[in-house]
Amino acid sequence: MRGHAFMVAGYVPGDSLIHRTPLALKAALLFAVAVLCLASPLISVLVGAVTTTATMVLVIAAHFVTGLSWQRMWRAVRMMLIFLALIATYQWWQHGPWTAWQVIAAIVATVLASNVLTASTPVDELLDGLAALVRPLERFGADPDRFSLTVALMLRSIPFVIGAFADVRDAARARGLERNLLARSLPVVIATVGYARATGEALAARGLGDPSPEYSEYDGDSPT
Repeated sequence: MRGHAFMVAGYVPGDSLIHRTPLALKAALLFAVAVLCLASPLISVLVGAVTTTATMVLVIAAHFVTGLSWQRMWRAVRMMLIFLALIATYQWWQHGPWTAWQVIAAIVATVLASNVLTASTPVDELLDGLAALVRPLERFGADPDRFSLTVALMLRSIPFVIGAFADVRDAARARGLERNLLARSLPVVIATVGYARATGEALAARGLGDPSPEYSEYDGDSPT
């Protein structure tokens, strides 16, 4: 399968100012962008639209400072076009053009800011940051390492499934079965289950995901 080719926001090596910025600061700036965009409706409509637009322009500038291309930015927005069009139509109808633009600009700015973060930060560093974020919850039973492992598996699985859909769609079209729902869905299910089993076996071979010591033998719902 070619799922790896469908990663939307992979790391792009570089030596820009944003690449050298610590992850904690980049995460704080992303949070600030989200808060600023979401809080702008509390201001007047016109001032809020101007504030959100200025934020989006700054995020786009950061996008190019990071060394990313127009194609990378467009790919991030293109996946939301239908969603954005529906939201814009509804907001225009209910509240007018300024509010519609404010909402759309806020969504685009937040998505592009997330894209900058993931493109300028290696995946390992992102996972370490997530584990550090969860670590204070250890006293409540949380496992930071398992949490970061779960996220890592999710990041691998999503593009695989997307790639599986694309491969099966192309194969079905080549056989003239593009309208056959079973021909387009069943191979994806089989490939996904096979991928999940292979991943589980690989984790088990490395001693990951083992049951807790109290459950050395599993028999019904209680330990033996």
